[in-house]
Amino acid sequence: MSIELKEREKIILDKLSTDGSVSVGELARVLGLSEVTIRGDLRGLEDKGWINRKHGGAAVSMHRLILERQRIFPERKNAIAKAAAKLVQDGDVIMIEAGTTTALIARYLTDKQDIHIVTNSTLVFSYARMLPNLQITMIGGEFRRATESTVGPIALDTISRINVRLAFVGTDGFTIERGMTTHLIEGAEIVKAMKAHAQTTILVADSSKYGKFGFTNVLPLSAMDLILTDEYLETKAESQLLEAQINIKKI
Repeated sequence: MSIELKEREKIILDKLSTDGSVSVGELARVLGLSEVTIRGDLRGLEDKGWINRKHGGAAVSMHRLILERQRIFPERKNAIAKAAAKLVQDGDVIMIEAGTTTALIARYLTDKQDIHIVTNSTLVFSYARMLPNLQITMIGGEFRRATESTVGPIALDTISRINVRLAFVGTDGFTIERGMTTHLIEGAEIVKAMKAHAQTTILVADSSKYGKFGFTNVLPLSAMDLILTDEYLETKAESQLLEAQINIKKI
């Protein structure tokens, strides 16, 4: 299944992220296309998990914030996720934390065998559920629509009972001074718990996250065994990270 979006599909998602739902007729007028063509586009977007079709139109299938984040640097995020998936070995048990980049990792595990994913992300579930080579353990807890994740005491208790080889985590921003940061305090606790129960913890984050910081601190960058980011990370930033002895790889 293709994960790239056509320009017309991006316009449809922009409209949906603003309005929440839209009719086939309205999209046909805006784009100057036939309703038959629009229905085909909507079927394609539904197959990719972006929308839910309904009679006469479509509605977003997830929180608008998720849609907005998914449309930011999709090529970079997919490249990072693909590189992360290459680190997974046949027979691995891995954790994947909620996030738009982390979730994409599941889509690149099609050539792996006997993989067990433990996750608090409903996005990961939506991507992985159709792949027969992936076993999925969903972490319970309080559902947060804005992040498509489960958090809280139940989630932490579940993680505390599981040990994995790899944990893939995300961040809302990272700097040398503040380390990893996030806007959701409960999300920070999930990352810490995953780190404590993984042999190797890998941060996946596109370069736009560097220099930004969220509401609460998560972990210092030194707590990560590896940071996977994209080729657009500025040379100065890369030098600062390397000088701080942070293991970083640009994709």
